[in-house]
Amino acid sequence: MTRHIMVLVLAGTLAGAGTAGAANRACGLLTAAELESAVGGKVSGLSQGGAGVAGVEMCSASTPAASILLRIAKSSGRPSGEAERAGLEIARKMGAEVEVRTFGPVTCSTIVPPQSMADYGFNTTCSVVKAGQVAAIEVNAKSRKDQVPIEKLRPLAEKIAGRI
Repeated sequence: MTRHIMVLVLAGTLAGAGTAGAANRACGLLTAAELESAVGGKVSGLSQGGAGVAGVEMCSASTPAASILLRIAKSSGRPSGEAERAGLEIARKMGAEVEVRTFGPVTCSTIVPPQSMADYGFNTTCSVVKAGQVAAIEVNAKSRKDQVPIEKLRPLAEKIAGRI
């Protein structure tokens, strides 16, 4: 559920600006060491790729307890947060606990699925909009105990803000 919702939110939030032929910048947003400090485990596999959303540069990694996705794209130009709110409302209607907090240009959210959908994982995402771009870090933990709190992911989003 959360992976599907986050992809929907991402697709609705980001513009379809082409990046064909351009270097993927998503893997340069954070280092493995920076990620490890937040997620509490050894990060492996920082590699380009992702869900194949047009105009979105993605980089993925993993730990034994979670998957990590870094992404960057041009901002859609729509009112800030419109698509995200719609996606989070879908999650709420499915019975998920959703928390959203904003810190200046950084917006973070957590999604805790209902017990019946716990296999989909426990999501924490922080994004930042700057200079016509939106970048995000998303961590999808396998269990509630491994879910990364907003307080740990927010500093990484602030680092991302300085790098886009």
